[in-house]
Amino acid sequence: MANFISDDRTQALLLPPDLGDWVPDDDMAHFIIAAVERVGLLAFKVNWKGTGKAQYHPRMMLALLIYCYANGIFSSRRIERATFGDVGVRFVAADTHPDHDTIATFRRENSAAIAEAFVQVLLMGRELGLLKVGMVSIDGTKIDANASKIRSVRHDRAKALRELLDKDIAALLAQAEAVDSEDQPDPQALPREIARREALRAKLDAACQRLEEAARAEAEAERAAYEEKLRAHQARNGQGRAPKPPDETPPPAAQSNLTDPDSKLMRKSKRHEYRQAYNAQAVVDADGSQLVLAADVGQTPSDQPMFEPTITRMIDTVGPPTTVLGDAGYASGEAVAALEARDIEVLVAVSRPQAERPYDFRPPDPNAKPPPEPKAAWRQRMKQKLQTEDAKAKYKHRKSTVEPVFGIIKSILGFTRFHLRGLAKVKTEWALVTLAYNCKRMARLTAA
Repeated sequence: MANFISDDRTQALLLPPDLGDWVPDDDMAHFIIAAVERVGLLAFKVNWKGTGKAQYHPRMMLALLIYCYANGIFSSRRIERATFGDVGVRFVAADTHPDHDTIATFRRENSAAIAEAFVQVLLMGRELGLLKVGMVSIDGTKIDANASKIRSVRHDRAKALRELLDKDIAALLAQAEAVDSEDQPDPQALPREIARREALRAKLDAACQRLEEAARAEAEAERAAYEEKLRAHQARNGQGRAPKPPDETPPPAAQSNLTDPDSKLMRKSKRHEYRQAYNAQAVVDADGSQLVLAADVGQTPSDQPMFEPTITRMIDTVGPPTTVLGDAGYASGEAVAALEARDIEVLVAVSRPQAERPYDFRPPDPNAKPPPEPKAAWRQRMKQKLQTEDAKAKYKHRKSTVEPVFGIIKSILGFTRFHLRGLAKVKTEWALVTLAYNCKRMARLTAA
């Protein structure tokens, strides 16, 4: 007869179990717990009065979030379930079981603690000799917002819908008054219909207000340049075309999303569809560790506006790099000049690379034209610099360092969509995602 190991599930344990015995020594849970212990309690939002129910320890809550994100568990409800069914999560949570509301509230309100943990993990990497700030790569990726693009409304359409809703609400109110004295099968039906339309009307009002405020702010930002052009036009005695004053009214095609107003319609390239998304940025160590040294989130499809601010964020935390590598999306003369003024070498492509496959399945385009020569002086200098052997040797590390990080976050961790709404909360979640990636990466490096 076959000999089997006993599987009696009713057997009681003689001694209290040590959850640490169930987690391997090389599991990243130990690294995450050690990293979170370096975060000061003052960085957390805690009820210091000591009133009410006892709180879960904030360091435990942060370690729980990081560990779950590193294992592809992002939903607060899934995290709650994992505290019961996942041994590693149960160990990190110290055999406690915070409910999903507590987890979601902690994630929303503790951006400062997440930012502090991000820095502390990088400092641990420097102490362990894994991180030497030198050459870095920067890139961005589009990540879906927690909103549907069909909830985006144009300014002209929003105004038309408001007028239609006003008529419908007025008609429903008149109908409700007319049937007050009559016997209705469902007397609450009309108030519910009115409330629904009034709620939609309020959302459209808010969307129009956002678009109008943005248009006024943009016009105010352009006013100085307009006045300068106007003075130059007057100095020429009115010769030539007069400059147009900035328009304070939003264009008809301007759009705002009713679910997450901070998110924008953007696409990866001309070959991809438009999606309701954010532009997530990351600066990655290109000298071997592939750790994320800085992370930020933008609202524009273009990477240019995020170039200097993201590098500055890195400088404020771990110090300035020696070299920054970026693709053509970061080709901004002002940003390059500002970084070079800090004695930082900048290598960015000034044109989109042409496909050079030796055995391309696609036939060559007989009408294809070579990219035009750059006209700006800084672009010409950058093109000449990128043709040197030293610059070529450095720039080839860009694609192999930063792009795999996005691949791991999206394909291995499975993070392809934000779970929070609003730019501030999305920035917090992206910092949490990159922090989880760094912990996973450093745990792997220290175990090697």
